[in-house]
Amino acid sequence: MQNKLKIINDPVHGFIKIPHEILFDIIEHPYFQRLRRISQTGLLSLIFPGAKHTRFHHALGAMNLMFKALETLKLKGIKISKEEEKAAMLAILLHDIGHGPFSHALENMLMDDWHHEKISILLMNRLNEEFKGKLDLAIEMFQGKYHRSFFNQLISSQLDVDRMDYLKRDSFYTGVSEGSVNVERIISMMNVSDEKLVIDAKGIYSIENYLTARMFMYWQVYYHKTAALGEHILVQILNRAKYLVSQNVDLEAPSNLKYFLVKNKFEEATEEDIRRFTMLDDMDVFQAIKVWTESEDFILARLCRTVIYREFPKSIISSKPFSEEFLKQKVEKVNQYFKIETGEELVGQISRSLLPYDTEKQPIYLLEKSGRKLKLEESENQILFGCMENATKKYVVYYPREIELLK
Repeated sequence: MQNKLKIINDPVHGFIKIPHEILFDIIEHPYFQRLRRISQTGLLSLIFPGAKHTRFHHALGAMNLMFKALETLKLKGIKISKEEEKAAMLAILLHDIGHGPFSHALENMLMDDWHHEKISILLMNRLNEEFKGKLDLAIEMFQGKYHRSFFNQLISSQLDVDRMDYLKRDSFYTGVSEGSVNVERIISMMNVSDEKLVIDAKGIYSIENYLTARMFMYWQVYYHKTAALGEHILVQILNRAKYLVSQNVDLEAPSNLKYFLVKNKFEEATEEDIRRFTMLDDMDVFQAIKVWTESEDFILARLCRTVIYREFPKSIISSKPFSEEFLKQKVEKVNQYFKIETGEELVGQISRSLLPYDTEKQPIYLLEKSGRKLKLEESENQILFGCMENATKKYVVYYPREIELLK
């Protein structure tokens, strides 16, 4: 009989335990194994060469942190059954099962407005049928329907194990040390009050450090102007490809990707939609982009060469939006230089905004020794909160480098 209680060696967290056999069975399933071929950070490796890790790595890491968090809570006297532990670990293991190629970059591109969480639920339900209802409780927790809400908060909130893993993992693989958070300290400070997740008050500085680390990671890594531009260009490539296919242009592409380029309506996912989606990964998109670098369509070929040969356009970042007149001038120069009439597809402005801490959406509560609960922002001991309660926004304008040569 196969031993399924494995130990996995992870470069970020060390040894990860698989304490329940069903976790191993889910990890071995083709739906989950596909995550080995879905990048965690899209095209970020074009800016930070080490960022080659996958959703597979991240899901295992988040599962490991969930196990540690539940162990900590049990040591503090919180009653957690084996079934609840198993369900919580299953829920976090599967939280990203619905991600498509390049994760967030192509969200909603392939199946209209199907957010990855919507596809995750769909796939969880299919797995639940296959495993004869063993995921019932996990799905309930994932959807926030379980009466003990701290389980859902550990899965999805402003202080969940998902965020803790991706911050520490992305910091490790990008080499950006500002994003490294002390997850062991944060987890050791976790507690439960009235079935809600709280943090022991003495852990306030670890929480502030976590929130600022996340803020720095967004502006230094995820919203880096070239990273934001790479993500935008991926969307443009798929948009252009879909447009050309709609105009009856025969674009060469792997069959699973071609399926989603041709089909446009996904009110309800069919069996074929699901089969195709669960076979689709980064490799399909990269293969197509490589072929399209030689497309007869100038715009598509140009965009694809940007990715394959890392020929990024000129980009400028600003805290204020660029004027329409500025963009119009750039478009005119592009049309003049390349002798085309579609220059607006090579010039554009994108924006990124971040609210480091949302005081309304599942705020973080501190638990004092007296048993009193208070919001993070209400603590007289907080130091950095004033820097995190307001959203910041940046604008990036881009245009082909060649036009800088024009007078």
